[in-house]
Amino acid sequence: MLESKFINDVLAKAKQHYKTIVLPEGEDLRVLQAAHTINKDKICKIILLGDEAQIKDDFAKNGWDINGIEIINPNTSPKLKEYANMLYEMRKAKGMSEEDALKTALIPNYFGTLMIKAGDADGMVSGANHSTADTVRPALQIIKSASKDRAVSSFLIMVSNEKAYVFSDCAITISPSAKELADIALEAAKSAIKFGIQPRVAMLSFSTYGSGKGEEVAKVVEATRLAKEALKSDEFKDLGIELDGELQGDAALDEVVAKKKAPESQVAGKANVLIFPDLNAGNIGYKLMQRLGGCEAYGPMLQGLNAPVNDLSRGAFAEDIVGVIAITALQAVK
Repeated sequence: MLESKFINDVLAKAKQHYKTIVLPEGEDLRVLQAAHTINKDKICKIILLGDEAQIKDDFAKNGWDINGIEIINPNTSPKLKEYANMLYEMRKAKGMSEEDALKTALIPNYFGTLMIKAGDADGMVSGANHSTADTVRPALQIIKSASKDRAVSSFLIMVSNEKAYVFSDCAITISPSAKELADIALEAAKSAIKFGIQPRVAMLSFSTYGSGKGEEVAKVVEATRLAKEALKSDEFKDLGIELDGELQGDAALDEVVAKKKAPESQVAGKANVLIFPDLNAGNIGYKLMQRLGGCEAYGPMLQGLNAPVNDLSRGAFAEDIVGVIAITALQAVK
């Protein structure tokens, strides 16, 4: 079960705000078990999308209490036409017809995202049975980015030995440019602050302070420069964010190695926000930490949206889903 102090603190904080979270995958028992746990402990208001009779039957078979959980079948929802019209108005310039909008609004991930747009839910968690693309696409089309010049990216919260780390980007941007990598670092730092982690951001590379050469190293060096410049702006200057790079993984995390490779760095050896140079490194890195290192992994969560829509690994356990629901609820707190 959920044992780390970090995630239990997140659950306690989420309970204080009692946000409404929609779960579009009402056919999945892991999702239903997570919904039961969240509802039992009154952490969030839960809305499940799916067949009402089947969901109630699954709850009964497992001895779970469904009281307090709202079930909506998009096919019979009185709000379907309202949501479809909202989608049509948003997407007609892209060629979407009213008929297409109605069909699209019936897709659970779209229906859930439209609920957020309409103000009927505060956030959504999906991905137990859907690809990242299927979860992210409706969010990008409907919720959209909070900043016009900063792309949406993702982060995970990894918990190891009671210490929490933010990993980014591990799910969205395949090969970020230097500007995109800088934006990812800035958003990840803000995400860390949201969860009580004072960010010490390491821009990761196979090089530390010029020990390696090549285009990939140069990209991280430039991203570090751009991010440090942005930290001087009004948006970031008072947040206490520390950022450095380029740093190898050992230099970022091990104080003994840091003293040898980057002795003057304020981040080296103490990093808690790790920015990977591309999706290969990020995705492989977090899954190795989870499967071989025994870390708790929560996410990937999206960052940079106007409202939280978060993705699950299709291999997620019910306990993981509980954590992501609580994290999503905290992201929804303004």
